[in-house]
Amino acid sequence: MTLTTVSQNKSHGGVQGVYRHASQETKTEMTFSVFVPAQASGAKLPVVWYLSGLTCTHANVTEKGEFRAACAELGLIFVAPDTSPRGDGVPGDPNNAYDFGLGAGFYVDATQEPFAKNYRMWSYVTEELPSVVAANFPVDPRRQSVMGHSMGGHGALTVALRNPDRYRAASAFSPIVAPSQVPWGEKALGGYLGADKAAWRKHDAVALIEDGARVSDLLVDVGDADQFLTQQLRPELLKAACEKANIPLLLRKQEGYDHSYYFISTYMADHLRWHAARLGR
Repeated sequence: MTLTTVSQNKSHGGVQGVYRHASQETKTEMTFSVFVPAQASGAKLPVVWYLSGLTCTHANVTEKGEFRAACAELGLIFVAPDTSPRGDGVPGDPNNAYDFGLGAGFYVDATQEPFAKNYRMWSYVTEELPSVVAANFPVDPRRQSVMGHSMGGHGALTVALRNPDRYRAASAFSPIVAPSQVPWGEKALGGYLGADKAAWRKHDAVALIEDGARVSDLLVDVGDADQFLTQQLRPELLKAACEKANIPLLLRKQEGYDHSYYFISTYMADHLRWHAARLGR
């Protein structure tokens, strides 16, 4: 797989890079960022995957996430893909809404037209991009974890629940925990996967837990001033599901914080230390 280097910058002793490649899954050019801390020659490092939210690209967390100091300290590679396919001919929302189509791939493989050809973000983030990263960066495939924000929190939880042997840890900021039960998710899952709600359950963290999926534990932070908390995020549903399934969940409601990267950047290092403890430096 040929990578095009968009940019590389030294930061905290490591290299923050942005790269582009032709995706076989999405049939488009895809851009992603990778931070590689300084490491001993030949060393393989654990990798943390970060999935972003609605309207975002790789750039939001790369520019605002404030993760590099902690990753340099902890010896973690940090990878941030895009949230959906982009480019000429890629269909978006017919009404140009922000919560469907471009920038809103919801980390599923679409089955409905006209989205099925390009919107294959599940296969992209779980199969294709990991192969690309493993071939080009010093990652240890035995030590992977995943985290995300909002729509990306939904993605991180579902990726971890469906692949418990691959990801040693999962955490989320302000995740959509039960997309089958909230407006953002109903619109996206219906548009990409069709009307059969049985197909939605594989992309709903609460439903996956109800259906038997398990992980060792979870960390979730939400802000109590988040404007989407009660209608779209509904963390209480995840709490109830985890309690019933005996999954240890550390759910923290942070006073005064909203849905923005001011919130994410405040607790990013805390999450990365939590991941590092489970990745086994």
